[in-house]
Order: sequence, then structure tokens, then C-alpha cells
Amino acid sequence: MSDRHSMISQPLRRPSAGRTAAYAGLFVLGLAVGGAGSLVQAAWFPGGLLLALAGAAGTFLGGAWATGGRAGAVAGVAGWLLSVILLTASRPEGDFLFAAGVGSYAYLLGGMAVAVICATLAPVRRPGGR
Repeated sequence: MSDRHSMISQPLRRPSAGRTAAYAGLFVLGLAVGGAGSLVQAAWFPGGLLLALAGAAGTFLGGAWATGGRAGAVAGVAGWLLSVILLTASRPEGDFLFAAGVGSYAYLLGGMAVAVICATLAPVRRPGGR
């Protein structure tokens, strides 16, 4: 038998303070990208929609590469999703940011698809590997 154990059999450890700060920063960046993307996609349709989705993809995949794992992508996705959910709700005054149109739905659904794709393509740490 070898001395190497499966990663599943290893105890969970708390992430370092630097890694926790990176995840928090990616969460805040996801909030900002979600808010900016919701404004840009409505302003310049269809170019703004593509720009907003490209910015979201860059945030998600860049966070995954920067942290070396899927958790970096998930931190950005969580911020983006929270921002978009808060911006879709209408206020008591009747104000809203997302109109019922093709661009808004394309941004919401496209952003979710980009989030899943980026989290899937994110690098995964392998024990004993490079």
C-alpha cells in the first residue's frame, strides 16, 4: 500500500486568511459585475449584452484561475447572482431595473449558463499532481 491517501479521506481544513480575502474580493467583484452588466445590457443591445456576459465570464473564470480551484468561480458567481436577484425585484414605488424584454432574459439566462460553464471549466486541484 502507498502512503498517499485519497483526498476524500483527508480532514477538511480552514482556508488561509489570504485565500478567504481573495474569495471575499471575488464576491464583491461579482456584485459589481452583476450591477454593471445589468445597466450595460439594457443600454447598448446587443453589443452591451455581449459585453456584460463577457465581463461575467472573465470574472468567473479569472477568479477560478487566480485561486486555483472552482471555489474562486463560485465566489464570483455568488456575488453576481445576489446582485442580479436584488436588481430584478421591483420596489414599492414601482421602479425596476430589468424590463420584460429579450435582452433582460438573455442576460439572466445567459449569465447563469456562463456561470455553469466557467465553474465546470475551472481548474481542479489534484493531490500529488501538478
